[in-house]
Amino acid sequence: MNLPVKNPSRALLSKLPGGAQLRADVMAGLVVALALIPEAIAFSIIAGVDPRVGLYASFVMAVSIAFLGGRPAMISAATGAMALVAAPLSMEHGVDHLIAATILAGVVQVALGLLGVAKLMRFVPPSVMTGFINALAVLIFLAQMPHLVGVGVPVYVMVAVGLGIIFGLPLLTKAVPAPLVAIVVLTVAAIGLGIPGRTVGDMGQLPDTLPVPLIPDVPFTLDTLVLIAPYSLTLALVGLMESLMTAKVVDDQTGTTSNHAREARGQGIANVLVGFFGGMAGCAMIGQTMINVSSGARTRVSTFLAGAFLLVLCVGLGDLVGMIPIAALVAVMVFVSVVTFDWHSIAPGTVRRMPWTETLVMVVTVAVVVATHNLALGVIVGVVVSMVTFAGGAAMQAGVTSVLDPEGGTRVYSVNGEVFFASTGALVDRFDYTEEGVEKVVVDMTGAHVWDSSAVAALDQVTERFRRHGVEVEINGLNEPSAHLHKELSGRLPAGH
Repeated sequence: MNLPVKNPSRALLSKLPGGAQLRADVMAGLVVALALIPEAIAFSIIAGVDPRVGLYASFVMAVSIAFLGGRPAMISAATGAMALVAAPLSMEHGVDHLIAATILAGVVQVALGLLGVAKLMRFVPPSVMTGFINALAVLIFLAQMPHLVGVGVPVYVMVAVGLGIIFGLPLLTKAVPAPLVAIVVLTVAAIGLGIPGRTVGDMGQLPDTLPVPLIPDVPFTLDTLVLIAPYSLTLALVGLMESLMTAKVVDDQTGTTSNHAREARGQGIANVLVGFFGGMAGCAMIGQTMINVSSGARTRVSTFLAGAFLLVLCVGLGDLVGMIPIAALVAVMVFVSVVTFDWHSIAPGTVRRMPWTETLVMVVTVAVVVATHNLALGVIVGVVVSMVTFAGGAAMQAGVTSVLDPEGGTRVYSVNGEVFFASTGALVDRFDYTEEGVEKVVVDMTGAHVWDSSAVAALDQVTERFRRHGVEVEINGLNEPSAHLHKELSGRLPAGH
C-alpha cells in the first residue's frame, strides 16, 4: 500500500536555517530526555533490573549512536521490545548475564551490518510499513492506559490541559516545542496547587552517579556462551528490525535518506558500549524519535543532547525531575501516538481505492503487533502474508490463449504472465492435448517469464503430453533468463517434480 506517512507539518520537512536549527535541536533534545526517563525506568522494571540499568543504557546508546548511526535525528535507547526479550535471562540468571548478552548482541549486529542485512529492507512492502507505523501508534497509546485507569479527575484534567497546550500552542508560536511547555506548565501547576497524582519519582529511584566501565561478572566458558547466545541473537534481530523500520519512517517524514548499513553497524557498536557501561540492550525508539522530529530536530546534535540531558537531569537534577507529574508525560505520548498514526491509510476513500490484499496485509501486521507486542513478529507475518497474496495474484494473471493456423495442422498457444510454482498447475490444464487434425503445436512464450524449476517442469510436462498423442511441440519466444533456465533444467528434473 503506497501510502504517504502523515507529516506533522510541511514546514518541518527541511532543516531550519543556521542558529534556528541548532535551537530546535537543543529544545527537542531536552523534551526527548524528559520523555526518556519514565520510559527507561518502566523498561528496566519489565526486564527485572534496577532502573539505573535502563537509564544508563539510554544515555550511552543515545550519545554513541549520535556519532555512529546512519539516521540523523533518530533516538535510540532502552526499549520495551528489547526488555521483553531480555527479561527471562535477567530474572533467571541475573543482571551480569543480561549485560553479557547485550555485548554479544552488539557484536552480532555489527556482523549482520557488515554482511549487508540492511539490504533486506527492500523486501518490506509499503503496506507492511504502514501497518508497522499504525501498530506502533496503537501500542504507544495503549501503554498510557495504566496511568489513566483508576486515577482521580485532577489527573484527567491535567492530561486534557496538556493536550490542549501541545496541539494549540503551535497555532500561536513554534519558537518553543509545545511538549516542553506542557511539561513545565503542568509540573508548576501540580507543585503549586498540590494536585495529587503519580510523579516520575514514584516510578523508581534515579541514579546519582555517572556510569562507569565494567566487565560482566560471568564465567567466560562455552556454557555461558550457549546460555546467552539465543537471547543475543534475538536481541540483535529485533533491535535491527525496529531500528531500520524506524529509520525508514523518519526518511519518509523528513524527505531525506539514511544509511541503513551504517545504522546496523552503529547500533551494534553502541550496544557493545552499553554493555560495558552496565546497561541493557537498546534500539531505535519510534515514540521519542517522533517527538524529536515533530519538534523540529534534524541533526545528530538532537540525539546527542537527548542522551546528555538525560544524564544531567537524572544525576544533577534528580529531585526536580522526580516532581514531574506522569500526567504531563502521558499527554506528550498521546500526542505522539496521534501524529504517528497514518490516518490517511484508514480513510474511506483510501480503503476503497487500495487493493483489498494490501489493506489485509496492513491489518494483519497491526493485529499481530498489538496482540503480541512483538514488532519483529508482526513485520515478519506481514511480509509473509504480502508474499502469499502477491504470489496468488501473479498466479491468477498467468494465462494461455490459442489460435489455429489458417492452413490447418498447427495450433499456436500464447502463454502470458509469470510462470512459477503457484501458476504451473493451471497452466498445464490450459492445453488441448487431444485436438483432432493438429499435427504440430507452437508454444509462444514471448509474453511470459519462467521463474523456477516448477515452471520448467510444467513446460516439459506439456511437451510430453502432446508427444504421447503424436503431436510435435516447439517452444519459442523465451527471454534470455527464461531460456537459460529452461536449457539448464529441461529434461533433467526428477519424475514428479
